[in-house]
Amino acid sequence: MNTNNATAIKLTVDGRESTIASGSTILDACRSAGVHVPTLCHLEGVCSNASCGLCVVEVEGAKSLVRSCVQAAAPGMRIKTSSARVMEARRAVVELLLANHPEDCLSCLRNGSCELQSAAELMGVRRKAFPSTKKPSKPDRVGWGVMRDNDKCILCGRCVAVCRETQSVSAIDFVGRGVRSRVAPFMDRPLSESSCVSCGQCTVVCPTGALTERDETDEVFAALHDPELTVVVQTAPAIRASLGEALGMAPGSLVTGKMAAALRRLAFDQVFDTQFSADLTIMEEGSELLARLANKGTLPMITSCSPGWISFIETFYPNLLPHLSSCKSPQQMFGSLAKTYWAQKAGVDPSKVVVVSIMPCTAKKFEAKRPEMRSAWEWWGEKGKKDSPYFDVDFALTTRELARMIRRAGIDFESLPEESFDDPLGSSTGAATIFAATGGVMEAALRTAYEIAVGKPLPSLELEAVRGFDGIKEASVDVGGTVLKVAVAHTLKNARVILEGIAAGTSPYAFVEIMSCPGGCLGGGGQPVAPDWAKKEKRRSAIYTEDRGLPRRKSHDNESVKALYAEFLEKPLGHQSHVLLHTHYTKKDT
Repeated sequence: MNTNNATAIKLTVDGRESTIASGSTILDACRSAGVHVPTLCHLEGVCSNASCGLCVVEVEGAKSLVRSCVQAAAPGMRIKTSSARVMEARRAVVELLLANHPEDCLSCLRNGSCELQSAAELMGVRRKAFPSTKKPSKPDRVGWGVMRDNDKCILCGRCVAVCRETQSVSAIDFVGRGVRSRVAPFMDRPLSESSCVSCGQCTVVCPTGALTERDETDEVFAALHDPELTVVVQTAPAIRASLGEALGMAPGSLVTGKMAAALRRLAFDQVFDTQFSADLTIMEEGSELLARLANKGTLPMITSCSPGWISFIETFYPNLLPHLSSCKSPQQMFGSLAKTYWAQKAGVDPSKVVVVSIMPCTAKKFEAKRPEMRSAWEWWGEKGKKDSPYFDVDFALTTRELARMIRRAGIDFESLPEESFDDPLGSSTGAATIFAATGGVMEAALRTAYEIAVGKPLPSLELEAVRGFDGIKEASVDVGGTVLKVAVAHTLKNARVILEGIAAGTSPYAFVEIMSCPGGCLGGGGQPVAPDWAKKEKRRSAIYTEDRGLPRRKSHDNESVKALYAEFLEKPLGHQSHVLLHTHYTKKDT
């Protein structure tokens, strides 16, 4: 924190003098002084509305306690953070919140990561001090991505803020007054019937179990224990940089090999990698971009890997759907190939193959259940083996769900050896690894598209212009004498800026990458809760470290992908590819 003489102020926290930058809050001052002040409604960079009152402190001369998350620090302030008056007030806040809170901590998904639970422990609250003032409400468990239980809501406003300010979706808001106050979609409809895009950002900022992913771990365990089924798993690029964190390791721990080992110990029959189909995505998407450029197709072409982003454009900008790449996401490409190409090679009945995805994203759950994601079943139907319909991907689990499965199975994750993925759907390049970070798909695509078009590699494989956490990044790339201007955006608020330019006819870009979540998949809605930018930066660093250390860093150098084309797909954008790897999107009614 900047505390130079021109902007620094001096104050006292618990009797000790401290110096802090002018414009800081009292909460900032306390933290800078090494004092922990608990909060619930406050989350750095997301929300700070002083609604909960847990962060109160005593300021000498003030008539009442001060909410430190919104009160500016001033020179000469004398602050007390743990006086009897402060402690009594904080305890009362927690007791009042618990009055209307369900007593189901043992079975709640957020048990052990609930901030209200932690606050109760911190304040020494061991029993309910006040009677409930609300009638129980019915949980919203209709959709595939995000579940909602208003009985666990503490009205902190974090979810409302992130949905409105970060994602510009505003699917939820405060409604009602007094004891009828609640957070809900318009007209109290289920989230699945609202403008919600299932991005899950509300689930990572919610301090309790009011908003969570749909947990499917029981169903996956049941499949793993069924001897009639062949259960295969794929892991998204971002998981290797966040699973360790979800299991208590340091943020940014790179656990690729341990993750593969843990999945085998969970009894998956084959442990594959979504990065294989990420490389495949680049082959198809890069070829599609070159085809559009050559044939004067719709530009800019926009990536289609992020299902929350797809729901966003289907909902808010359906007239711009022709700009989307027709490529499925790597998750869905993998599912269709696992139940066609791999099932055929392995001699396995595709109707007995269960595909489980480990994703950093709640929207992947919704994507897996889209009606158009049944390509493998349709393909086998054409071959005369049409059975009852099945989806290409059966279950999409979040990082949090896999962590729960590993703990439930009693696996000592940190002590596991490093193991490799299975062939052939476990081979990948560094280009696929960087899909995890905002700008990664763009960088991977340009590594391949440039070389295909020009016949030689990019002068530098590392495109710094599209890296980092700026909301919108731009770059210009000379491809054989043609300068292509490209853009990268993360969060749907920034996506809206890009789309408004396209709609107005002023967009200068040929190719655009959009990811729903802050930082890309590293900050996905299925990742460990309560993230901050420092943790995301550590995850990002781990991803680029893995890319630099791999022997192959360009998708078109993936030997298993080459074999896939030679044995099965024939060529990018060919008939077989269009059947299994491409799709279309339509306007979403809400």
